[in-house]
Amino acid sequence: MSILADKTILLGVTGSIAAYKAAALASKLTQAGAQVDVVLTPGAEKFVTPLTFQSVTGRRAYTEADLWGNEAHVLHVGLARRADVFLIAPCTANTLAKLAHGVADTLLTVAALAAKCPLVIAPAMDAGMYAHPAVQENVRLLCERGVVLVGPAEGHLASGLHGLGRMSEPEEIIGHLRLVLGRHGPLARHKVVVTAGGTQEPLDPVRYLTNRSSGKQGYALAQAALDAGAQVTLVTAPTCLKPPVGARVVSVRTAQEMLDAVLEEASHADALLMAAAVADFRPAQVPEEKITKRDGIPSFTLEATADILRALAERREAGAKQPHVVIGFAAESRDLLENARNKLRAKRLDMIVANDISAPDAGFAVETNRVTLIYADGKQEALPLMSKAEVAEAIVARLAKLLE
Repeated sequence: MSILADKTILLGVTGSIAAYKAAALASKLTQAGAQVDVVLTPGAEKFVTPLTFQSVTGRRAYTEADLWGNEAHVLHVGLARRADVFLIAPCTANTLAKLAHGVADTLLTVAALAAKCPLVIAPAMDAGMYAHPAVQENVRLLCERGVVLVGPAEGHLASGLHGLGRMSEPEEIIGHLRLVLGRHGPLARHKVVVTAGGTQEPLDPVRYLTNRSSGKQGYALAQAALDAGAQVTLVTAPTCLKPPVGARVVSVRTAQEMLDAVLEEASHADALLMAAAVADFRPAQVPEEKITKRDGIPSFTLEATADILRALAERREAGAKQPHVVIGFAAESRDLLENARNKLRAKRLDMIVANDISAPDAGFAVETNRVTLIYADGKQEALPLMSKAEVAEAIVARLAKLLE
């Protein structure tokens, strides 16, 4: 279940052209299972209507008229107190100043003063306005009080200029909301390293030897660990995926680069989730020039790459500082459980995640996975078919127990 599921997000929308993005943001939050209450300032209503937000959230949207309605004496308190997070996106320079100085002249700013939950703001204004000393001082004051600032981003602005002032994209904002909601999770204060993607071993300056890993399961694990409050380092081979917000990313390409990065990062981590599909072989020699048809059909002599988990186990045995919990992955097309158990024992893992890559609904480049968890004590747990995000949440939940 997404960390956003059943959470109440109070979304404040202010008078910026970026208000149209707030509708998409509200829709994405609702689709993720959140309950989204929307408050529009009078300026926001000039760009978007309450009906827009009611249509995408299925809930009432509140406007300035509600400040003076029959429930005015409690409305702002009720909205603020039932929220898990108060998000203001977009937040104009005007509202930013009011928040910094405690002005309470709209339903939104009155609710902000009443709120006890975390406050997240996504500024949107022209670059010159954002750079103004008064605005920067207001930003400083709010950040000192613990307000989470998302953006602004650099890009094309409504003025036609290019600069720092665009409201961050909904996906970026949602990533920060997840960090805020997960900050006190079961992995809070723990450092977790996750590997992902398929390594690439060069055949020549143009071509390479790789595998079919998409990196989806590894990236889902990184997101799940972040949702649980962990400090996450994502060691990733090339993928087409966007890293989750909040993860520290170490990019690698080859198995040797993956080995070097993992040994470095794991030395000061509490846990390692080794989800990457690391090449077992590489060409013994790589020509400096591109191989062409004129050279004839090439032949390659392959050699074994370093075994990362074995290297970690050897370091562990030698007394070097290593993660308290190491979880490996076994992607097999035959003898799944036997091969996974052998790998678990040989590499002294605390748990291994076994999945049958020959199954059409599991393995590479699909959104679902069906895995069996095998523990060092011999316990075995078969999970049903799940989305890769759900598989990641299940693994991270077991990791939290192993770290207790």
